[in-house]
Amino acid sequence: MPISLPLRIRSRLPLMLAALFGLALAGCGVNTVPTLEEAAKAKWADVQNQYQRRADLIPNLVETVKGFAAQEREVLTAVVEARAKASSVKVDASTITDPAKFKEYQDAQSQLGGAIGRLLVTVERYPELKSNANFLALQSQLEGTENRVAVSRRDYIQAVQAFNTEIRTFPGVIWARLFWGAKAMETFAATAGAERPPAVKF
Repeated sequence: MPISLPLRIRSRLPLMLAALFGLALAGCGVNTVPTLEEAAKAKWADVQNQYQRRADLIPNLVETVKGFAAQEREVLTAVVEARAKASSVKVDASTITDPAKFKEYQDAQSQLGGAIGRLLVTVERYPELKSNANFLALQSQLEGTENRVAVSRRDYIQAVQAFNTEIRTFPGVIWARLFWGAKAMETFAATAGAERPPAVKF
């Protein structure tokens, strides 16, 4: 003889089953993929913010150096051009899964970093510039920004590692394919030649 449930319970059965299904999904990690994805996108936004901060400092730095070392036009032009190129390459949170665009962005930022480095080496020839208050303030801000860039890149790399691991391992791989269509995100690689120590010349 089949068991008959009271009408009150039968009317609430679909709601109770939906609640149980929701709890089962929540408990098995279906929300982990989008949670980690959003965390990685937030870290990426911080990387972009720090690069933008660096780009914003460059015009003032170039103008200050130009006032003392106008003859260094080639170095100053290289910095301005590298800044323009770095600013023109855009990679937002929706395209960090594109290896080609990500590499283009990283290369442009590396070129800008190299141009700034050459400018700061050039400044060594101008003692009066090195002691200028405006230059010292800009140099300090730039050094602080470079540190922030390094920290934000590290945080982004860790967030991407957690996300990429989740979408490639069980059970995250199931949820990534069934519900979210998640793709692996790109991460920063060391600049070519970074493994070699810099040449020091006196």
